[in-house]
Amino acid sequence: MNSPNLPYYAATAYRADRIPRQQPSAERSWIKRFAKTRLPWGMAHEVAPDDFLIEAAPEDLRRVETGQHKKMEQLTLGTYVPAPYEHVDFHDRHNHENFRFSLWSKKSQFWVYLLVLGKGFFIILFPAILITFVVLGLSLKASWSDLFSGLFSGLFSWLLGVPLFCWALGAIVIYHFPHLWVKPSRGPIWEINRRTGLVTLFDYDNNGEYKKNGTIGELTAPFYEFDAYIATIPDRQGLSMNVLYIAHRYRDIVISFRPLLAPGEGQLCCALWDFIQNYMDTSRPLPDLPRYEQYRHLDPVTAQYDRKVGRNPRLWIDMDDTTFDQALYEMRGKIDEIDTFHRPNLMARYVEYVD
Repeated sequence: MNSPNLPYYAATAYRADRIPRQQPSAERSWIKRFAKTRLPWGMAHEVAPDDFLIEAAPEDLRRVETGQHKKMEQLTLGTYVPAPYEHVDFHDRHNHENFRFSLWSKKSQFWVYLLVLGKGFFIILFPAILITFVVLGLSLKASWSDLFSGLFSGLFSWLLGVPLFCWALGAIVIYHFPHLWVKPSRGPIWEINRRTGLVTLFDYDNNGEYKKNGTIGELTAPFYEFDAYIATIPDRQGLSMNVLYIAHRYRDIVISFRPLLAPGEGQLCCALWDFIQNYMDTSRPLPDLPRYEQYRHLDPVTAQYDRKVGRNPRLWIDMDDTTFDQALYEMRGKIDEIDTFHRPNLMARYVEYVD
């Protein structure tokens, strides 16, 4: 809990209206500039990737609230039994103070990929092969028994059997044997902190210290010293896919948001950059997204804003499905209208870019 004698936000907290003058940027090599577009600072829209709404839909918020009430009742009665892995630290945080990102362990990811890829390939292959056999059967006037006998034999049985087996095995392990796959990773990957205004990349090399004694290094710098870039990469079909990352202006600190936002259209990358700027800016309230509703009263700037405008503290959690679908539709419309590439870079007022 924050001491009443200390300010809630650190002196290093980021404010869009109090950006200090900085040294000229370090020159980037051509390889760091190739197929990469720097995004401008400032004039951020009230947007976020639509997944940020979907992952904490009102029905999910209500389910969590019901679970918390049930837990409190059981604690009062002395009948509470902790859920499996309830006290395991998976190293991720996403609240009013910080957004800390972590992946699950490689072992956990293996079983998830086995389930997802097995299910995906089976769902794609089965109708395609079935239609092919029906068309061939009609053209060759083969009997239905011969048709289905050929479908489930030879090469086609392998094409269907392998993904079906992977799907079934992954589902059995994930849904019935969590102790075989639920395992946290070695630690977090990156963090953006609203209270401190700092960005941290966790270093698992750390001059060999991690291998020696498990000490995780931290590469930390103020948020305003980072610039956002969109890297354009081709997919297997040669189509352009965009990935958002931020890079420190003076040191080799790079954070890719690819695990957070799958490569795709540039508008989503722009929406994520706008969200990050709004989240970190303590001169303004937290973005009004479902996942922050339970924390809004804990952030002083946000709490003051909500009191001023009379915001309903249960706006999202009590929202019905129809209204939420409309909010999601409106957010997607706002994403389509983002004008990022036509904005001036307001950070150029405080730093000279040499490239």
